[in-house]
Amino acid sequence: MNPVNHVAIIMDGNGRWGLKKKNSRKAGHKAGLTTVEKIIKETVKNNIKYLTLYAFSTENWKRPKTEINYLFKLLENFLINKIDELNKQNIKFKVIGVKNFTNKLNNLLRLSEKKTSKNNKLQITLALNYGSKYELIKAFKNLKKNKNKFTEKNLKKYLQTKNIPDPDLLIRTGNTRRLSNFLLWQLAYSEIYFEKKLWPDFNKKDYNKIIQDYKKIKRNFGSV
Repeated sequence: MNPVNHVAIIMDGNGRWGLKKKNSRKAGHKAGLTTVEKIIKETVKNNIKYLTLYAFSTENWKRPKTEINYLFKLLENFLINKIDELNKQNIKFKVIGVKNFTNKLNNLLRLSEKKTSKNNKLQITLALNYGSKYELIKAFKNLKKNKNKFTEKNLKKYLQTKNIPDPDLLIRTGNTRRLSNFLLWQLAYSEIYFEKKLWPDFNKKDYNKIIQDYKKIKRNFGSV
C-alpha cells in the first residue's frame, strides 16, 4: 500500500455554501474553518506528516474588500486562540506566499511559525497570498542571480516548499476541476481527487475514503 506523507487541499466552496445555507458568504468561511480543524485531527490520526492548505491565492484580492477583511480576521482569531493548542500537539505551522498583510496579521504569522518551529508530528503549511506562477518566476530569477546551473535540483532550492516533500495527493472540494495556480511544480506526480462536496460539507469520512483509495493505487512514475 502507498504510504501517505503529504496531503494538499484546495478548500473550495465556502462562499457558495454560505450563500446557499445562510445567505452569507462570511458564514461559509466560518463553517469552513470548522472543517479545517476536523481535517487537522484526522491528519494526525492517520500519521500524515504534511498537510498543505490553500487558503488565499494571489488572485483572491479581486474579491470584495469586506469579505477579504473577514477572512483575515478569522485567521487572526484562529492563530490567537488555537496556536498554543497546536503547539502542545507537537504541530508545526508554516506559511508560504507573500506576507504583505496588516502588521497585526504579519506579526501573528511570524510568532506562530517561531513558536511551533521545532515541532515534528505534523507540519501544517498555509498557502496565503500564494501563487505558483509567481513562485516559479521568482525561483528562476534567483537561479540566474546566483549563477546556478538550470537544473531541477537547483530550482527546488528556491521554491517556497524547498524543505517540504511534494504532495502525494491533492484534494479539491467544490465540484471544480482545476488547479487554480496552486503548487504547479510540486503536483507533477500527485494523485488528484476532485470532490463534489463544498468544503464546509467535507467530513472525516470523505477524507479517510480518499486516503484509503490512494493507498491502493498502483503508482508507476513513468515506468510499467
